[in-house]
Amino acid sequence: MTMNQPNGLLVIDKPQGITSFDAVAAVRGALHIKKVGHAGTLDPMATGALVIAFGHATRLLNAIVEHDKTYEATIRLGMGTTTDDAEGELIDVRHDDRSVTDMTQSAIQQVIEARFTGDIEQVPNTFSAIKINGKRAYDLAREGKAVELKARPVHISEFAVLAVRQGYVAGECAGEPLQMADWAQLQNSDSAVPVMDVDVRVSCSSGTYIRALARDLGKELGVGGHLVRLRRTRVGRFALPDDTSGLIGDEAMTVTRDHTVGAHSETKTFTNREGATVTRNKCVLDTPAELSGDERRAWLLDRALSMEQAARGAMPSLDITPGEAAELRFGRRIARSIDVPTVAIVPQTHDVVAIVERANSHQAKPATVFPAE
Repeated sequence: MTMNQPNGLLVIDKPQGITSFDAVAAVRGALHIKKVGHAGTLDPMATGALVIAFGHATRLLNAIVEHDKTYEATIRLGMGTTTDDAEGELIDVRHDDRSVTDMTQSAIQQVIEARFTGDIEQVPNTFSAIKINGKRAYDLAREGKAVELKARPVHISEFAVLAVRQGYVAGECAGEPLQMADWAQLQNSDSAVPVMDVDVRVSCSSGTYIRALARDLGKELGVGGHLVRLRRTRVGRFALPDDTSGLIGDEAMTVTRDHTVGAHSETKTFTNREGATVTRNKCVLDTPAELSGDERRAWLLDRALSMEQAARGAMPSLDITPGEAAELRFGRRIARSIDVPTVAIVPQTHDVVAIVERANSHQAKPATVFPAE
């Protein structure tokens, strides 16, 4: 490995208001390397763990994308939105048959455990990136076309209610701050909509839509619901310092504060090719203000997970000998028994050699070979 071609992984604590692509672009610019990618998109509204790989470590991203994840979120019960989150337009603001004023934390948890844990079928959000006949569902929805998505299986290993807050909003737009009041004070008010904000922690399989969980919980309770806050705290073995999922030790590679890089959003105004003035948010990595250029790059690399750490966190690992490493790099099989794709590493030299797969009951063969560092 040369200084011009680093290999490794960063866990960015993505701020609200920027896209995952913006964060990738910020890492690419700071490290001066083209080969950069992320392991699973976070919506601009969401914050939290965005796993970004660079160099040869980008070959590990397909494995990391499939890892389970943990989110902490706030679901607002009492109204729904067109997008099932705070960026949509309000729908079902009033409910005559049922009200959030009748609900308790324990009752909500009981409904969740009965209907939304374990293996469930989930219909993705209409405003999602799923493709229908080659077009994204959210593009079709924005064009006013009917979007019908099929239910798909997902697994919810944890859906815990952490806290509830009762209050009201004016009901003029989604995402309004919750106002606190006694329910009795709202009964004769025409300008206040009773709502309940429910803080939850969800650990789930890849492909689960937390917005859809908010929508479906509100529907099950008969009051409507949508997402007003979303933070991803864990992606597989890569966890932020504030993750509370309880996956530690052998079950998780908890990324400490030394390996988490914060970021913030800044407004950028520029003139596009058509001559129009455009204002948008850009992602700025939180590096020491006094550093720039190569010093800033070195600071980020010092906080990155090495190629070996990234590989061991991404998938099962197999320690091999230098002789076996040579065989794999020649495209030959080695006498090892494995059942799932595994990364082969020479522990003495920290050399990540290859991703190997089962050839037969007693041999493994190389599927992806990494260049020697």
